[in-house]
Amino acid sequence: MKTIFYPVILFTTIFIIASCGNTSLKNTSSDKNEKSKKIGILLVNHGSRSETWRNALIQLETTVRDSILSLPNVTMIKTAFMEYTEPSIATRLKQMDSAGITDVIIVPIFLTVSPHTFEDIPTIVGLKEDPESMEMLKIEKIERYTPKARVHITPLLDFTDILKKNVLRRTIQLSENPAKEALVLIGYGDQRYLKEWEDLFASVAEYVKDSIGINNYSYGWCGHLVHYNPDETTKAVNKALQNAEKAIVIPVLVAHDEMFQIKIIGGGIEKVSDYSKRVKYKPDAILPDENVTRWIIDISKKFVKDVVNSNAV
Repeated sequence: MKTIFYPVILFTTIFIIASCGNTSLKNTSSDKNEKSKKIGILLVNHGSRSETWRNALIQLETTVRDSILSLPNVTMIKTAFMEYTEPSIATRLKQMDSAGITDVIIVPIFLTVSPHTFEDIPTIVGLKEDPESMEMLKIEKIERYTPKARVHITPLLDFTDILKKNVLRRTIQLSENPAKEALVLIGYGDQRYLKEWEDLFASVAEYVKDSIGINNYSYGWCGHLVHYNPDETTKAVNKALQNAEKAIVIPVLVAHDEMFQIKIIGGGIEKVSDYSKRVKYKPDAILPDENVTRWIIDISKKFVKDVVNSNAV
């Protein structure tokens, strides 16, 4: 009996010790994985040749920096410009690889839907191989780079809600008599997502109407969709003035760019008859905006939590 009994006890004891040991190893491994994660936040925007425009986006990074770096495992936050200038997305991803970043969370700072957010950025970072996008990147000489780090791309900001409040605030600053005014929204525009742009502008105009009573509105484009032609702004303003004494022109652009706010939109306004008395215009932009700042912090916090809690090493 002893010959049979003691080995059974011994086996059971070894099994219990081994089981406890495995549980301990799993917990230690999980803790180690969590601690070994180094997260980088990359704020990606379109880019511009205008230094004023670029500085507005860099200032946005400065504004959110302390809040972002206080998040668990976040060790770096950078801004990248998709085109026209450095630092590019590829440049920033290489820097993050050199710094040992394990997970990069890309936060797209774009106004609305476009090929840039759905095709170009994922293609640049190696998450997608869209033929049309790849050809465009080649023509524009935009470098593609697949980082060692895992890449996570957040959804776009809630541009509808944010833009409504943003345009209303800027309109109120210029409005004197809503009953006699018309709202004119001038945006960059995009052929592929033209309907989305038009729906967005209609929604914003309706919000302004319900809030302060400006009943009439029109819209126009200032980007490549209309070949950067100031006459398109002139047409939009003249259309608004058919049913109003004054037009309030709001540039629906992320940041200030001298070519757009001054030369194209401003130049188009100057072609309107008696524009100095009939048009109210401030060459400003969406940024700075507290709601955009708050959104960047909130979406980063959500994605950081998901990355930290994931089991990927």
